[in-house]
Amino acid sequence: MNKQFIIAARALALSITLFSSALLADERGTLIFEDDFERNESQEKTDEIGNGWGSNSKSRAAGNKQVDLRDGAMYIYIHKVADHAVSVTHPAEFRDGRVELRFMLEDKQDSLGLNFADLSYKEVHAGHLFAAKVSTTGVELSDLKTGNMDLKIRELRQANQLTPAQQAMLRTKVKKFPHQLETGKWYTLLAKIVGDNLSVSIDGKEVGAFASEGIAHPTKRMLRLAVPKNAVVDDVKIFSLDAQAKAARK
Repeated sequence: MNKQFIIAARALALSITLFSSALLADERGTLIFEDDFERNESQEKTDEIGNGWGSNSKSRAAGNKQVDLRDGAMYIYIHKVADHAVSVTHPAEFRDGRVELRFMLEDKQDSLGLNFADLSYKEVHAGHLFAAKVSTTGVELSDLKTGNMDLKIRELRQANQLTPAQQAMLRTKVKKFPHQLETGKWYTLLAKIVGDNLSVSIDGKEVGAFASEGIAHPTKRMLRLAVPKNAVVDDVKIFSLDAQAKAARK
């Protein structure tokens, strides 16, 4: 075979590969954060996650350790003295975006929540905007901004003073999708936010999608990993889709 032909064929194959990679990168958006947890902690008494992560262990679990980095993954578990689910946080500012991660649930009662927040927005409790919760039996998507975490609604709810109309409204702010997961098995999770739509895929297959006005909050500023009991997380990637959305609006 002609040597020049071989060189040209290789150059063409390389060009196709680079073009395909560029298309994939554009589809996924702009990478704004990633973590593979391939690092060690200096001690084992308190949370020492690093790379910009925080937790509520100091305020909610008397400072006891609830996040452990080992075997290149982040193990999250609630301490016996904790008075609230474990919340592991990282800044993540975007309007439209996607979060990808690998996760494992080790017990049938375990779950992992992806809670998106804006602490600068004071009309909801603790900045809660919306969430995707994954358990061994299904996925739950919820609009918290215009639902349970709206300050006025939350106050009435805690006082058991919600009207029938308000109770009916709150039922429209949550959507559940049955989906069975095995314990002790790694899965890949994708949560995608575009406009007022939140969709969740597991291992490349969409499990469910939910559209609600609170999801369209203009700035998501923080990702919270909410863990009531236990969960294992690895290979977290956060992408902004803002450039693509802006181009589409033109």
